[in-house]
Amino acid sequence: MSRIITLLFLTQSIFLIGQIDLVRTFSKCQGGIVIELESGNSCKLRFISRNTIDVDYNWQDSIRSHAINEYNLADLKPRISSSKDIISLKNGDIQVTVHKSPFSIVLNHNGETLVKDITNINSDSVDIELTINEDDILYGGGARVLGMNRRGYRLPLYNRAHYGYETFSEQMNFGMPIVISNKGFLIHFDDPGVGWLDLDSQNENKLKFSSNLNLKRYQIVISDDWQELCNSWTNISGKQPLPPIWALGNFASRFGYHSQNEVEQTVALYNKFNIPLDAVILDLYWFGKTIKGTMGNLKFHLDSFPDPMKMINNLDERNVKTILVTEPFVLTTSDKWEDAVISAALCNDRSGNPFTYDFYFGNTGLIDVFHDEGKKWFYKNYKQLKNYGIAGFWGDLGEPEVHPEELFHGNIPANNVHNIYGHQWSRMLYDSLTNDFPTERPFILMRAGYSGSQKYGMIPWSGDVNRSWGGLRGQMELSLQMGMQGMGYMHSDLGGFAGNYDDDELYIRWLQYGVFQPVYRPHAQEEVPSEPVFKKESTREIVKHSIQLRYDLLAYNYRLVRENTLHGIPLMRPLFFYDQSRIENYSNDSLYFWGDDFLVAPVLVKNQQSKKIYLPIGNDWINFHNGDVHQSGITITENLAIDEIPVFVRSGTIIPRTNDLRSTKDLSNSMIYLDFYLDKVKMEKKLVLYTDNNIQENSPSFESSEMYYSLCVKRNRVILRITKRGVIRQNIWLRVLDKKKLLDETIPIKVMRDKDGNRIMKITEGAFKRNKCIFKFRVK
Repeated sequence: MSRIITLLFLTQSIFLIGQIDLVRTFSKCQGGIVIELESGNSCKLRFISRNTIDVDYNWQDSIRSHAINEYNLADLKPRISSSKDIISLKNGDIQVTVHKSPFSIVLNHNGETLVKDITNINSDSVDIELTINEDDILYGGGARVLGMNRRGYRLPLYNRAHYGYETFSEQMNFGMPIVISNKGFLIHFDDPGVGWLDLDSQNENKLKFSSNLNLKRYQIVISDDWQELCNSWTNISGKQPLPPIWALGNFASRFGYHSQNEVEQTVALYNKFNIPLDAVILDLYWFGKTIKGTMGNLKFHLDSFPDPMKMINNLDERNVKTILVTEPFVLTTSDKWEDAVISAALCNDRSGNPFTYDFYFGNTGLIDVFHDEGKKWFYKNYKQLKNYGIAGFWGDLGEPEVHPEELFHGNIPANNVHNIYGHQWSRMLYDSLTNDFPTERPFILMRAGYSGSQKYGMIPWSGDVNRSWGGLRGQMELSLQMGMQGMGYMHSDLGGFAGNYDDDELYIRWLQYGVFQPVYRPHAQEEVPSEPVFKKESTREIVKHSIQLRYDLLAYNYRLVRENTLHGIPLMRPLFFYDQSRIENYSNDSLYFWGDDFLVAPVLVKNQQSKKIYLPIGNDWINFHNGDVHQSGITITENLAIDEIPVFVRSGTIIPRTNDLRSTKDLSNSMIYLDFYLDKVKMEKKLVLYTDNNIQENSPSFESSEMYYSLCVKRNRVILRITKRGVIRQNIWLRVLDKKKLLDETIPIKVMRDKDGNRIMKITEGAFKRNKCIFKFRVK
């Protein structure tokens, strides 16, 4: 009998330990409810925007989010109702249902269940556990190369560099706890700790998140429109500030320039070959002659760079900005070591002494960017360099590349802040630069970050990719995935970084793709030059044409930058953003949109002679290079030439063009073309162009610098309507003979003036050419 009682007691104990919690009661709070559970635990469940729900199991701890902005819940009043079995919150077409016994949370949109939270907070496991539908296609997790659909992977959340990666990488510099579904929702697990993100690796239709911090909170954003989803996510995680316009120009960069003379000679070659250039990046050697033993000097090595201020000024006179690499490590052999120790700028051991350790570059300490002493010391060095005339900074090795678990940031263990080190570094630099240099937009290039890092002006790149065709192959996926997660400027070292593989075709194809990626920055180990000025003439001329095209599209690209700042829409956009008609579109990363209007198909295979290209549904597609018109919704085969990659423009689109720019600084004074790609159905299109004085604005007001263009074809006329600030409005019409040429070979000069009689614009030319109408004009 005693055995039976004991067995019953053990069985009951096991059941109680494993049982899921029950709802005891709930109360209303701003935007939602607080749920009290039988176990004594609680959950705060709120709408924090019209289409965003916040679920927080640790809300009483009031731990600040590193990713999410402060909520403004004043106007959020979801409908709340309850019954014996459920509690319901409804806001528009989104409904959240809390089941009381057993406790669970179900999220529903337009009548479809998207996610069910079945987290057992009484369990010893620290997992948040959600169920999803069996046909969800999943994206996210930060920067990885896995294929567009990342379902089935269990991904480590620990930022780590992957040197020489190609077509597969499970762990890289941005391990962000974000999941996006093709069903139109984004989940952010609001916890920067070291852990795992499980995207249904066990084929159980489950998402799981675990972390050493065990914060147990997440946000879910819901929308059936991809652009709205991006906008809503960046509304709560932060919008990317407007970068300086020169960030869209051509960069000269390598690992690295050894001397002032080498920098000046390289820039002179760009001038000799008439290749536009806006910036030069100095890697490690600006502060020392050797790679090892000098990191942390944070000052020019005068033996190699005898007059850095003169060099920077001379480059600036040519409209070439200077950018310096910096790292968060101060070696014990560095000139600045003692100063860093005295200033208490370094991370410490348990006893409070500077923590030192060996890594590739030498014996080092790590700057503590989480405490005032470290931030002040680090920025003091940046400000001294900024006063030299440095225009931007590159933060390298910011995972941090080596970050021992035994190290402390004050009293904070390394693993608690590892994934947000680059995020915090960027924040320190952005806040300080905008405060001290309010008329300049910071340029902050970073190798590692976290959710929401875009709000600190971070421009990420995809790390030390292999210089190979495999390395090129993964770059579209990286940029497309990161753009959906808020990091719209993810780009690659054009030409590839790691190794000495020398292939002019690969170099050409990578730089042709670079025209339609966010930042145009060739960079590589110096065994094979990354700059086109050191290539043979035939290669150089093809690449020169690509670089010039990049500048010709500057007005269009600056419009994309504006859209990203205002609405969080990435510059590179996946095929399914505008065409969900085929399941294949959700996994395609070799074909993408550049903005709304360009469809780009990079060449990713050596010696490829032709490529099959799917043309998304909607308007017809016009070949950007030869004007051929193709029906939408079909797959075509394009023959490939070495001097261009397949690019198409959506019919009915206006593409602004510029002419022979040598620098982005010339944009406002250059000749502008409007290419109107005619559509057989809809012959009207509107365009907004943005130009400015490149001055830093924390909350930019674009209206004062916007020009609105409207083009339409009606009967036998082409009408161009131009509006500025809602005050100036003028119609310019040209008679059309047969949509192939204008009836009037020479049109009268059309001058636009403001209300004071000052000239704003002069129309100088109009013509038809291969399915597009071209207007040429000059803006004052």
